[in-house]
Amino acid sequence: MRFLIVIILSILSTINWGSTGHRVIAEVASNYLTDNARLQIDNILNGETLVNASTYADDIKSDSRYDMYYDWHFLNMELDDEYEDITPSVRGDVFIAINKCIDILESDSVSDTDKSFYLKLLVHFVGDLHQPLHIGRYEDRGANRIYVKWFGRNSNLHRVWDSEMINSHNMSYSELALNLPNPDFLLFTEEANDFKRGDVLNWVDEIHEYTNKIYADVSIDDKLGYEYQYKNFGAVKDLLLIGGIRLAKILNYLFD
Repeated sequence: MRFLIVIILSILSTINWGSTGHRVIAEVASNYLTDNARLQIDNILNGETLVNASTYADDIKSDSRYDMYYDWHFLNMELDDEYEDITPSVRGDVFIAINKCIDILESDSVSDTDKSFYLKLLVHFVGDLHQPLHIGRYEDRGANRIYVKWFGRNSNLHRVWDSEMINSHNMSYSELALNLPNPDFLLFTEEANDFKRGDVLNWVDEIHEYTNKIYADVSIDDKLGYEYQYKNFGAVKDLLLIGGIRLAKILNYLFD
């Protein structure tokens, strides 16, 4: 029984950014909110912070009432595909999920309870989108089945990008958020409050370019460690920063 529990927890931990990554993205977003958006979000969440709300979509996975949202955390796409060219899953995907959350939060006929629920989901799914192996191949479950060694221990490529590089960096979410790249070097920050609905599709295709590179650089049974961390952790930090600023763009669009 103990072995089974360990296996289940291991599987669950490979589905998305680890909690630290999601909290970093939420913390970054909090720093780019307008005063009006911040006030409205505080009211909708009844004082709960974006950081705390950022892991809610994972927390509810243990409750079967929310099984319909499982597929909203990711999308499966071949490496040479673009989202416009695929047939979306009937169960939904992370692109559909983000747009659905925006639709609900834009509506004037939605209850405060539903707005709080879908705001929490939105915060999480924007984070998920910016973990490139959420746009992975179906046959290996977004690189969950590309088994590797991480500092000598059994792991998989998805988990390395989800949490193990972040955990190996050994910073709290707040420390890591303070030590991300200077956003002035990233052109998209110049339009931090300029969100258009078509942006989400562009983000999917952009993040998928990272996905392709990650797949190209690693093979099954590779031994990963210091060198891989050194070469790739900069991309992790860039994606956390990008995800946070883009989350703020959506929230300012919705609430300001």
